[in-house]
Parts: sequence; C-alpha cells; structure tokens
Amino acid sequence: MGQKRLVVLGGGESGVGAAILGKVKGWNVFLSDMGQIAPRYKTMLDEAEVEWEEGGHTESRILAADEVIKSPGIPPFAPIIRRVASKNIPVISEIEFAGRYTDAKMVCITGSNGKTTTTLLTYHILRKAGLNVGLAGNVGKSLALQVAHEKHDVYVIELSSFQLENMYEFKANIAVLLNITPDHLDRYDYKMQNYVNAKFRIIRNLTPQDAFIFWQDDPVVKAQLQQIETEAMLFPFAEMEEEGTKAYIDAEHELVINTPDTSFRMPRADLSLNGLHNLYNSMAAGLSACLLDVKKDDIRRALSDFEGVEHRLEYVDTVDGVRYINDSKATNVNSCWYALESMPHNTVLILGGKDKGNDYTEIEPLVREKVKAIVCMGKDNSKLMEFFAGKVSALRDTHSLDEALNACRELSQEGDTVLLSPCCASFDLFRSYEDRGEQFKRAVKKMK
Repeated sequence: MGQKRLVVLGGGESGVGAAILGKVKGWNVFLSDMGQIAPRYKTMLDEAEVEWEEGGHTESRILAADEVIKSPGIPPFAPIIRRVASKNIPVISEIEFAGRYTDAKMVCITGSNGKTTTTLLTYHILRKAGLNVGLAGNVGKSLALQVAHEKHDVYVIELSSFQLENMYEFKANIAVLLNITPDHLDRYDYKMQNYVNAKFRIIRNLTPQDAFIFWQDDPVVKAQLQQIETEAMLFPFAEMEEEGTKAYIDAEHELVINTPDTSFRMPRADLSLNGLHNLYNSMAAGLSACLLDVKKDDIRRALSDFEGVEHRLEYVDTVDGVRYINDSKATNVNSCWYALESMPHNTVLILGGKDKGNDYTEIEPLVREKVKAIVCMGKDNSKLMEFFAGKVSALRDTHSLDEALNACRELSQEGDTVLLSPCCASFDLFRSYEDRGEQFKRAVKKMK
C-alpha cells in the first residue's frame, strides 16, 4: 500500500501546522488555499517540503485524498467541502488530527465569550507553576505544529465552535464551557440549537476520569445538560454557592474552589481581573489548575498577577478628560453586554461592522441606562441606525475610523468614556478584530 494522501484546505496557522505534522508522520501532503497564503507560511511549507497551491483549488487532487483537514474558517457548505463529502472522504479538523499523535493532557476551553481570557489565564497559571505546557487553538501556535516539533505534557486549547465541528475521536481531559449566547448564527442556518450542538461537542468522548467545568447559571447550558448525558465528573461554578457548586464566592468575599483533592480559597479582592465575567474566567482557570494538582500558592500568585487580554476592555488613553477603551474583541452582542455592564454612565459607544445575524435587544436596557451616544462605524449601518433610533440622545452614521473618532470627540466631554465594543465582525473595514483594535489605539494616541 502506498503513502496515504492528506489534503489540507486553508493555508493559515492551523492548516500549515496540520500539513507539517502530516509530513512528519509520513503522509503524502498537499495544501490548497482559495485565497493567498502569507509569505511566512509559504516559507514554512517550502522548508517542510509540502506541496501547496493558492488562488484556487485543483479539484482532482483534492478528491483523490484519503482524508481532508479543513481550516475552521471554511464553512461546511463551501462547494469544495460539499464535493469532498459527496465522495465520502472524511473531513476532520487540525485539532482532531493533532490529537492522534500526542498523549499530552488536554485542557480545552470554549464559550461564546471569555474563552481567550480564560485560556491565557489557565496557561499563565500552569506555566508559572513550572508545568511543561503548550498554548494552542485560537491563540498561540497551532496544536499540530507543536505536536510535530515540540513535546508538551499539557496543552491549553481555545476552541471555537468552528474547530469543534470536525472533531470526532479527539478527547479533552478537562473540558471548559463558559457560556453560550447567540453568535455566528449565519454559519448555523440561523438555528441556535445547531450552534449549541457544536459547542457541546467539547464533551465528546469524556470518561469518568475526565472533568467538565461549566457555568451553572447559563440557561442554555442548563437546558442542554437536561437533554444529554456525560460520564465526566461535573464541576459547575457560579457567583454564589448553589447545589453542587464547585467554585463560588462565599459570605467572606473569598473565592472558594473545591475539587476531590483540593480545597482552595483566596480573597476575591486579590484577583487581578475585575468584573463579574472575569470572576467566572478566574473560577474556570482555577478549577482547571486545581484538577491538575497545581500548588495552591502558585494558583493564588498567578490569579493575582495576570495582565488581561489585548483588545478586551483594554484602557488606551485619556484625551481631553475622556477615557478611551478598546474592546475590539467584542464581535458579538453578548461580549458588548459584558463590556457595558462594567462601564460608567455617560459612555459613547462605537458599534458596527459585519453583522452576523445580531439581535441588539439584549444590550438595549444597558444602552438606555449607560450610553449617551452611539457612533456607528461600518460600511452599512442601516440595521443599527434603525434599531437604536430614538433610544439614545445622539446617533451618528460613520464609515471610517477617522469619521467615527471625530464624531466621538464632538459628542463627548470631560469625564465621559468612549468604548469601542462593536458587536460585529471586523471584515468590512478591517482585516481582523486585532487590526481594528490596533488602528483604534493608534488613532487615539494621535488625538493627543
């Protein structure tokens, strides 16, 4: 029997990592990207002697594959994926592929909001405690690339619903589900249950030795847990102690975490991250660390010295007495809700971008309570303009960052806060939410 043929679709971080791992493991690998591949990835592919193409797919080569690895950004209804499926060629994710070649412990984190913070915080605790830990998934280097070239005992992996879609045999040792609110519904036929099902794939294959950590008061998670069964040990967290809660804040304002082998406490005031949503992120990370037998002192120290995530409620500067906050990572409505919850009154809110089927009613009460003006920033703001008409004292329609900031300057006065928390994807005016955040920060600094 000849070499097995592996085709990787998508030449980004995850695709290139998968191709290199495939090559290391003796597959005949071909990578194909509809768009352009970044120069550094081309160099990596060439050095690994992986054949690649860009700007289109050679269908005959793709349909000759024994297995196809699909980048998370390619939707299941893309024409090439439909063709592959019609030939009954298995389509898997990079994470699924990498999982075959490592027996490292896997801490996998998903949720509509907070997963990047929780992933980086968990990684921070484990690294500070001296564990040989890798960071992968939506953050850090691709898991496949690390499995190909490095050897870690534990991986902390941030998983989006897109990455979970094509995972079958892969198994977490610790699965974390922070929350589920509507997001990416354009990818799921606008059916919330399809999105919920994708998120819950994180508990596939869990055994009685594995742990499932989740927010006890999430109505969507609660309802789904009544429909399904898992053998895993359950570690729910909540703000206050309820029946079965394994992490909560007690009457003395202390964070309490209980696992079979550990009883952990520290004052809530010592946590480096503020806000209720960050309390949950700290609980999930703390539970994971306790389950991995990290020393209590190491956990305490790491939870108190962690320095947040870029583009998530990140203070930029104060200009003319107005504070500017970069929350570009808020690409859905619920993220924006969390941001507004922690804002003072007299906030000028910048919204807009590529709408993913958003329902803005969720933030309406907070907008009425805290927002004095909304500045829409996007190619087409008609849906936002229509929804918020008459709900704030000023509403502006702008189509570039400069226009938006000029409007903010006009609408704000000393003591106000300008919050970029767009609720939408960035692809209409920017390359990515990072690009949007970076440009915003640069522009604010220039205003001085």
